[in-house]
Amino acid sequence: MVRLRSAASSTFGGLPGAFWWIWLGILVNRMGGFVLPFLAFYVTGPLHRSAALAGAVTALFGVGAATSSVIGGVLADRVGRKPTLVGSLFANAATIVALGYARSPWLLGLGALAVGLAANASRPAQSAMIADLVPVGADRVRAFALAFWAVNIGFAVSMSAVGLVTRFGFLALFYADAATTALCAVLIAAMVRDTTPFEAIEAAAVGTAGNSAARAGAERAKAARTGSRVAGDGLGAVLRDRPFVAFVATWFVVLAVYDQCQVGVPIAMAAGGLSAGTFGRISAINGVLIVLLQMPVTRLLRRYPEGRVLAGASLVIGAGFGVLAFGQSIAMYVLCVVVMTLGEIGGTPPAQAVTARLSPDHLRGRYQGVYQLSWTTSQIVAPLAGAAVIGSYGGTPLWIGCFAASAVAALAYLRIGAHLEHRVAAARAVEQQSAELAAVV
Repeated sequence: MVRLRSAASSTFGGLPGAFWWIWLGILVNRMGGFVLPFLAFYVTGPLHRSAALAGAVTALFGVGAATSSVIGGVLADRVGRKPTLVGSLFANAATIVALGYARSPWLLGLGALAVGLAANASRPAQSAMIADLVPVGADRVRAFALAFWAVNIGFAVSMSAVGLVTRFGFLALFYADAATTALCAVLIAAMVRDTTPFEAIEAAAVGTAGNSAARAGAERAKAARTGSRVAGDGLGAVLRDRPFVAFVATWFVVLAVYDQCQVGVPIAMAAGGLSAGTFGRISAINGVLIVLLQMPVTRLLRRYPEGRVLAGASLVIGAGFGVLAFGQSIAMYVLCVVVMTLGEIGGTPPAQAVTARLSPDHLRGRYQGVYQLSWTTSQIVAPLAGAAVIGSYGGTPLWIGCFAASAVAALAYLRIGAHLEHRVAAARAVEQQSAELAAVV
């Protein structure tokens, strides 16, 4: 019992209350997250459209998401974390409902593009808020792991409920998704303050007007608000950070493989005559495993260097899809999800934490926006590549290619890992010094 209480304390204790409201909002939002995981299946199944159209529609979602990830990151630094997050969530709810009424190829494409534009603008702001709220070090990795945990609790619930919700018609999926997205926006608007650094720094400057460090902080805050060169040249400073860009590019390769769970796998399952309920139940295994294993695995892996953890996670994700080259029965789809999920558990929280550590406070939204590009551009490439390969050659070449690409990414992470670890260590030292200085002031 004592050991259980200690594990619970090390997992859930010591995090600020505002973080838990964000966590709850993520959970509520993802419990109704039907549309994106179901989109390719919906187009090829209930709408009886081609795999090529399903790939194109999903890719257009990725185009919108890629565009809004950068815009959302800039807005999170200039306008504020909270306004960007709440506004984009309400916009996302509206676009999801509109997509539910689309039937023609053009309207499906435009609807998916609009959903992508609205949906992904919220993610840099959300990640930046978590990084703003949570202290440096292991707590921040744990906070991102808990946020990822909430995503997957919600995902497990939503995928398990697909069959039930579709009894009311497929349009019900879109309304349920929109409703939970809007509820998340209401929770954040009502319960979480804005964490944008310029507000906190300016408040400190007012309270300690004679302190030169505080005044300098206020000047940096004003620069962040206006996007001037004093704030570090804005987005250009992020793009000139070569180790970070290499990290993001490699993560993109991993995610282009991972995203086949939303494109290649559902298209192959629909072609094999499997039902929407079967697809939902198999997909739900991903969320269930993450709920059970995410926090224990996070505690286990935090003792290892991030570069090696990311390399191992990349290889395991590819191996999950690689098993489908040996057969595409229900049992093999289950095995694919189990293995792929183990890699996802190991890789995603460290990737988010590395991004937060490498980014200066006043550019945190922009760094998160560029990091989100790895997720969003993969949502463009993966649907087009997956649908094209399956449509022309069948599934086996796609699954072999997934494993090969992930192996290349793993080698890349081993190569850049030492430099990445040096940067992370330096960032930790700077953050610790800043925290000590703030305590003195």
